[in-house]
Amino acid sequence: MSLRAYVGKRDFTRTAEPRGTRPAAKAQKARRFVIQKHDASRLHYDFRLELGGTLKSWAVPKGVPFKKGEKRLAMQVEDHPLEYAGFEGIIPKGQYGGGTVMVWDSGTYEPLGPHPQKDLDAGKLHFALHGGKVEGEWTLVRIKHAGDNEWLLVKSGEDARAVSRGKDDESALTGRSMARIARERTAEWRSGREESAAKLEFIAPMKATLVAKPPAEGEWLYELKFDGYRALAFKSGSGVQLLSRNAKDFSARFPEIADAVAALPSRTAIFDGEIVALDEEGRSSFQMLQALETGGERPPLAYYIFDLLHHDGADLLDQPLHERRQQLSALLKRAAEPLRYSAEIRGDPARLLDEVRQRGLEGIIGKESNSRYEAGRRSRSWVKLKCVAEQEMVIGGYTPPEGTRKHFGALLVGYFHGKDLQFAGKVGTGFDEALLQSLHRKMRTLHRAGCPFSNLPEKQQGRWLQNITPREMKRCHWIKPALVCQVRFSEWTRDGKLRHPVFLGLREDKEAREVVRETPR
Repeated sequence: MSLRAYVGKRDFTRTAEPRGTRPAAKAQKARRFVIQKHDASRLHYDFRLELGGTLKSWAVPKGVPFKKGEKRLAMQVEDHPLEYAGFEGIIPKGQYGGGTVMVWDSGTYEPLGPHPQKDLDAGKLHFALHGGKVEGEWTLVRIKHAGDNEWLLVKSGEDARAVSRGKDDESALTGRSMARIARERTAEWRSGREESAAKLEFIAPMKATLVAKPPAEGEWLYELKFDGYRALAFKSGSGVQLLSRNAKDFSARFPEIADAVAALPSRTAIFDGEIVALDEEGRSSFQMLQALETGGERPPLAYYIFDLLHHDGADLLDQPLHERRQQLSALLKRAAEPLRYSAEIRGDPARLLDEVRQRGLEGIIGKESNSRYEAGRRSRSWVKLKCVAEQEMVIGGYTPPEGTRKHFGALLVGYFHGKDLQFAGKVGTGFDEALLQSLHRKMRTLHRAGCPFSNLPEKQQGRWLQNITPREMKRCHWIKPALVCQVRFSEWTRDGKLRHPVFLGLREDKEAREVVRETPR
């Protein structure tokens, strides 16, 4: 009956979770249950039953079982207040259970025994759930000789109806996905953080020029090229904003990064870096970063910081790069994960590029040691050397699905040449079911009547290129050229098309009109 353990683990000046200092005095006639999807250090489900004036709670790593006789480990945790059944939002990083919480399902339950509290105390509780996603009988059984908090959640009775994939990442309370909840700040987090950070004026990031080989002259520093979102972090007091290169706010999407920047010992600062998702070998993966958009498992994140543009009232744009990085390195020695210093990699750049290629990394960035920060410009003082052919593309349409595929067949993509959108090819791989569905939903809202590509249909030497004839074009669905995606491919063909393109994900941090064909200088 006590909520002392629950209250003792939380700082209610930081978390928006309900305080609920005392259990409810009277039990409701219809006992409630709630299942919350919880993306903390690991994604899991919190299973809660109203009993004795509180919510008895278990963490179920693999979720509720649906097949008769199937068992899932359930770790009993502290009792929660009844108000917690309606909690959905973000628990700040550093707080107990920090992460995103979604009400996956809720409803009422019926104890299948006359004395549910005695049954629970004895280590076996049989009950029926009546929810929007789950319906049927389950049993909680304490594991003997394993401690009081280790239980099994067992599917009793008949098989339950499986939850459709579309509903699995949809809140029963608000209809939002996990990714959408993570993007939207809780009221507590919104209360002044970005307002104080907004006092610092936005600086458009400096851009690197794509080159075919390393520069032969000058003093150059080399770093790894990351495959993620370029982001500037603006810190003013305890306020932090994470802004993309086109000034979109990433703060609520990556609260763990904003919290870590807020903890740095600086009154004011502007950092330049890259937000990345890391695979098991520590490599940055843009596809894993995109999983956040479709409600997939939240990958390990890092914010690799490579430049310091402002610090404690001092504008550093005109200082040489090596001096800015020296200050940055000293400042980040006290930084906590997921902040990381983007260190230099020393050695001959041609050899570095070979080693990076062998390790399956994207490439390297070279920067002149004495260069100033040229805000908003694509400069020759910064160069990028790629190991893989990859660049942004604009989506101009899609083909209808064929065979067993749903939603759409292939994306029709291109790039801008002046005011004209040039067709560059069809991209038909790199999608899973969830991505096909979410991308199709976005594209349908951008429908347009005519083809946006200036060079379609295209004919050379008596044949139609890319198998898009005037007849085929009648079956295509055209959209406004507003969505930007990242595409990996083997090479450009002689007629200017992508060979073997693979979809990596959407890019929100770049405007469609900025997408041009990248040609190494």
